[in-house]
Amino acid sequence: MLQRLWNFIGLGDEESEEAPVMREQMEENMDFEPNASRNRAPVLNLHTQKQVRVVLAEPGSYEDAQVIADHLKGHRSVIVNLHKAEYTQALRVVDFLSGCVYSLGGTMQKLGKNIFLCAPDNVDIQGTISEYLAGETRHI
Repeated sequence: MLQRLWNFIGLGDEESEEAPVMREQMEENMDFEPNASRNRAPVLNLHTQKQVRVVLAEPGSYEDAQVIADHLKGHRSVIVNLHKAEYTQALRVVDFLSGCVYSLGGTMQKLGKNIFLCAPDNVDIQGTISEYLAGETRHI
């Protein structure tokens, strides 16, 4: 009784007595060719990963931050170099971009003095960069 229950669920090891006979009849009636195209599994390329693009940006003012946000919305990582921007403008750009990254579910990391990496949610960033330069003034 227990074996019938296992067979009903599909976990049994034994085939019913009719199954081998039916299988033999089917093999006789079919032209079995192992190289036939209908028997081949589709070939899948394992290297179909989409090319990843990283954008480098040097905004000079707050108005340039919108272009960077558009790249983030397009699922592209952006390295932002704020060396050309004035201090107050650079603060505004960082505030704007941190809000954009947060709303997109991404991450923002400081790479160096006035250099940030903004990444959307499809990019995983591992590790951290410690700051070695202590005592320099007016950097973000």
